[in-house]
Amino acid sequence: MYETKEVLEKVILAAVSTGKESDAIESLDELEELVKTAGVEVVGRVIQNLEHINNATYLGTGKVQELKELIWETDAAAVICDDELSPAQYKNLEDALNVKIMDRTLVILDIFARRAKTAEGKIQVELAQLRYRSTRLIGMKNLSRQGGGIGTRGPGEKKLEVDRRIIRNRISQLKEQVCEMENHRQVTRARRRDNPIPVIAIVGYTNAGKSTLLNTLTDASVLEEDKLFATLDPTTRNYKLSDGQEVLLTDTVGFIRKLPHHLIDAFRSTLEEAKYSDIIIHVVDAANSSMDKNIHAVYETLENLGVKDKIIITVFNKMDKLNEKPILKDFHADYVVHAAIKKRMGLDKINSAIEQALKSMRVMIEKKFDYSEAGKIGLIRKHGQLLYEEYREDGIYVKAYIPSSLTDKL
Repeated sequence: MYETKEVLEKVILAAVSTGKESDAIESLDELEELVKTAGVEVVGRVIQNLEHINNATYLGTGKVQELKELIWETDAAAVICDDELSPAQYKNLEDALNVKIMDRTLVILDIFARRAKTAEGKIQVELAQLRYRSTRLIGMKNLSRQGGGIGTRGPGEKKLEVDRRIIRNRISQLKEQVCEMENHRQVTRARRRDNPIPVIAIVGYTNAGKSTLLNTLTDASVLEEDKLFATLDPTTRNYKLSDGQEVLLTDTVGFIRKLPHHLIDAFRSTLEEAKYSDIIIHVVDAANSSMDKNIHAVYETLENLGVKDKIIITVFNKMDKLNEKPILKDFHADYVVHAAIKKRMGLDKINSAIEQALKSMRVMIEKKFDYSEAGKIGLIRKHGQLLYEEYREDGIYVKAYIPSSLTDKL
């Protein structure tokens, strides 16, 4: 028996450079990683230097003709543009090239449709897809085509032939469900505030090693792959530090440059886990040539989400892949750690940074408890750091660091 090899959809990538061409090349490299994650084959690339993107056809007229010839030579079935296209750009490009036209946003939505596993994730993806498609029903002729391929997964397969009125109704239903989920998250966060276990959000550019860190520290069994957006749904796990303190670690969806606003809106409640955390661990792929730009993209997204005044621990991951060991800095960070998480290098330093960060958030107490209050010592052990304990005739003398939220209870 011969094994049948899957035939991948052939695509050509197109980008417009309005600044440095090197920036466009890097962005196109990332788009290529995205489309490979989405399961297609890149057979060509086109970059055009322009003062501004062509409002009618994205690329200039001459480049569109060049692209048409490249499609014929490579037998490509689609063209994917590196920026979000307007309905008019979609229509004009499809008329000129006679192939399926897509953009970066559609590719990311396609990946998210594959990756969403929980009910919440699926609802958020569907909402983002419908918002995106509702403004492009006229421009995107390919939406009426049945069949497989990138850009057709998820709710799109069921919604291609519906009109705007039905889509608007569906969006309203999904918004209500997202509001219910947001209310549920708010209740969960309120419970966390009552229970003073510190919450640590793990953030970072996609494929930096966030899930690897969570798995390595807590055995969380979250999917790890060398792909963009390997995990989509957030995971929270308990973690006990070496000094006995307990914290909650939450893995969040990866950030990316040009993150579509549809996704930020749909996934706001999930992304805002960082906003309501006590500490942020920012995982950085130190071996990525675009590291500085990726760091900038992460902080830009955090700013858009209203995340500020947090203690930040930056973990420069994958240090084992660097031949030379450069001086790596993050001026936003309070603590910086060098690590190779997969090889379990630097984990003790990450633990130490977390312990120091927690200590900076705590107050020192020296207090004598009656023996009838011995249960409070257990609270200190669980949520704080017990430095000294002495059993005396008139009670238990304690010296400890405790979270400020525990002071009233103690």
